[in-house]
Formats: sequence, C-alpha cells, structure tokens
Amino acid sequence: MKVVPQISLEEAAAKIRSGDVLIVGGFGMTGSPTHLMHAIAETGATDLTYIGNNVGEPGLAGGRCLRRGQIKKAIGSFFTSNPEVVVAAQSGELDVELLPQGTLAEAIRAGGAGLGGFFTPTSAGTPLAEGRETRIIDGKEMVFIPPIRADVAVIRAWRADTAGNLQYRMTENNFNQAAATAADLVIAEVEEIVEAGEIDPDFIHTPGCFVDYLVQAGLTMEDLGSSASVSASLKKVDETRLMMAEAALAELKKGDIVNLGVGIPTLVADLVGPGDAIIMHSENGMLGVGPEPESGGAMHYPVNAGKIPVTALPGASYFDSATSFAMIRGGHVDVAIMGGLQVDEQGNLANWAVPGKPLLGVGGAMDLASGAKKLIITMTHCNRDGISKVVPQCDLPLTATRAVNVLITDLAVFNFDKEGMRLVKLMPGVTEDEVRQKTTASYTVSFNR
Repeated sequence: MKVVPQISLEEAAAKIRSGDVLIVGGFGMTGSPTHLMHAIAETGATDLTYIGNNVGEPGLAGGRCLRRGQIKKAIGSFFTSNPEVVVAAQSGELDVELLPQGTLAEAIRAGGAGLGGFFTPTSAGTPLAEGRETRIIDGKEMVFIPPIRADVAVIRAWRADTAGNLQYRMTENNFNQAAATAADLVIAEVEEIVEAGEIDPDFIHTPGCFVDYLVQAGLTMEDLGSSASVSASLKKVDETRLMMAEAALAELKKGDIVNLGVGIPTLVADLVGPGDAIIMHSENGMLGVGPEPESGGAMHYPVNAGKIPVTALPGASYFDSATSFAMIRGGHVDVAIMGGLQVDEQGNLANWAVPGKPLLGVGGAMDLASGAKKLIITMTHCNRDGISKVVPQCDLPLTATRAVNVLITDLAVFNFDKEGMRLVKLMPGVTEDEVRQKTTASYTVSFNR
C-alpha cells in the first residue's frame, strides 16, 4: 500500500513557488486549509494565482496572503465577504475573474477528470458570458467553460490515513474533493492521521492516489472566522420581512426541495414546520438543512450558504460542491428563493452587481436562477430613494433571463407566465393604486389564480 509522506507546515509551504497557480479548498472558512495558507504567507512566494470560492476572510487563510501582497490574480465566485479583496480589485492591485459558483466547481471537476470543458446554461445572456463561445443545445443557450487545473491544490479534510485516503466532515467537503483531482501537486491539511485500513472504505471521499503530501493541523475556533459561532449571524427580522417570507412559504408544496438564498429567503426556514415536509438544500453541499442551533458554531455543526451554522434534520446528507450544483442544473431542486435588485416585466432578474458599488461576487445565484424548476424572488418594491425595482427592463447586470416565476415584494405578489406579468395578491394594508404608482413595469391584474 502506498504511504503518503507526512510533512510539516513549513515544508509544505516551501513547495509553493512564485508564479504558481493554486486551487484552494473551502467555502467561507469551512473546510479551508487555513494553517497551510498561513504558512505560505510566511514565505517569499509572490505573483500567485488563487482559485477558490472566496479568498478567506480579512487576515485569515488566503486573506492573509492577500494582505501580504502575494496574490496577483483571484478566480472565484464570491469575494464580497472579504472587503480587502474588493478594495484590492478596485485599486487595480488584484486581477479578479468571476465565475458562477457551480461553474467554478464543475470547471475544477472537469480539469481533474481530463475533460476539455463543458457547455452550461448558467450565465447565458449575462455579462459573465461575454467573450465566451455560446451554442443552442436542446433549445437552450449554453455557454462554453474551459477546464481549470493548477500547479498546486491546497485542501483540508477531517481525517486521512497513511495511504492518503481522505474523509471530509459535514459541509467541510465543498470544493476540496474536486480540488484534490485538479492539480499537479496536492497537499492535504488534516485534523487527524490514522493507519491505513482504519477508515472504512465506504467513507473515503478522496482516494489516496490524488494526494501527494499530508500535513496534520488541528482546527480551532479562530480558524473559522465569522462561522465560529452562530451568534455572529446577521439575520434581520422584522414584520415586513416575515410577511414576505410567509408569502414565499405559501408558494411551496409538500415534499419540495428548496434552496434558500441569503437575506429574506433565510427566514423561510424558520417558518417551515415538520408537517410541511419541505427539504432544504444548501449549495455548499447539504440536503436536509435544519434551523440554526441555539449556540455553537462550525466546530460542531454544518454551515449553510450564508456561512451560518445550522442543524441537520433526520435523513440529511452531505456532498461536494460539484454534486450540489449538478442537483441544481439537473433539475433536481424544485424551488429556489432568492433576493433581487431588479425584476422586469419579462421575468429577467438582476441581483448580483450594481455598477460602481463594492460588490464582487455572484455566488450560486446564476446556477439556481437557470436550474431550479421554480424561481421565487423576494425584495423590497422600491430602493432607498423610492425608485421602483420592478421595472420595464433591467438596467443592472443580469443574473438570468426570463427566469422569474414569482415576485414577492413588501407591497404585492406577481406571477410570470405566457400571459406576462400579473399582479395576483396585495400585501395587508396595501392598495392597488399604491402598487401602480410604485411600479414602472407593465402588468395585468388577476387576483383569482
């Protein structure tokens, strides 16, 4: 049986050379090889290209390498959670390439599988498709994405055996499993190393043939950043937001598999009862999401897409990010509920970028908007200046075209179908005249649906 060398953090970091392309596992700080990235931050390696969902948090993991000027380019999905990345990108110190989260995961998987790329409906008709080859396949516009490979993959697993087999824990798998396949050199940071044979073969997620070096490093609360404790949750709850969440819940059916975006949609999870039989999906690798724990954090609980610790309901399962987005694109998620910046009368959605504003992330929104069977958008009807967000045509960068099925605002509920945009419900205390005055989009009224 192969024996994988066990080396120190310093020895591992020394294998990174200036100019290397790195794939780094993790989602937020969960499953992040934080100790390895901190060791790399102590080296003289510069001009690194960093590929990962996000660049850690300020001063943590990849964020520490960024702070020390070692990263010249970042390719990923959601950088907004690290304000220092946004500042570096806006100042021109950091070159950034955005990919939808599921596209990123699949591109890494394709690179590891020796494939020449793939076509995806995600991002079709949006700014992220500009300059890429597109084709109509089975009646859908598809965007070509090349595979992603790296010089070095830096990943984290829960357990390893001396043969290099890896086992991940809860939502710590995320991008790690695909990353382990897609680099010339793979270094795995692990919590514990056991003898070969001590991990049941049924529970090995990454076979040892992919792993070149093991580094043992224990996880601490400080390694988890904002996910260390559920008390760090920034969930906002008020009467209006709850009313919108209740309207979204009314759109769901028993047995639906539902993905919830951040913001108002997260409140829906708190309203679901055992009798509703709703199964919550989180794109970072979990099916069967339960409510937030009363206390504790990611040391003992999985996290959701908002990096908030959650519980797991009976029958829950964990998987990697590539599998999670295959569920979404493959039509296995019934409903996606997410926020919006604009929705127009054609059912187009804009929810990821405002020109000139410090937003630098698309996350899984494009994948969900194009892949879920039903898309529900929850948002305030007008922005802070009183300008309607329900418009004739979106002028913000698009997330998806003709994708919205239901729009829920603090004033009304609209349906979208072949007949166009229809007002189907008024929120309590709201008049039809008020909706008309605050809506620039054209719509019909159909209260009996």
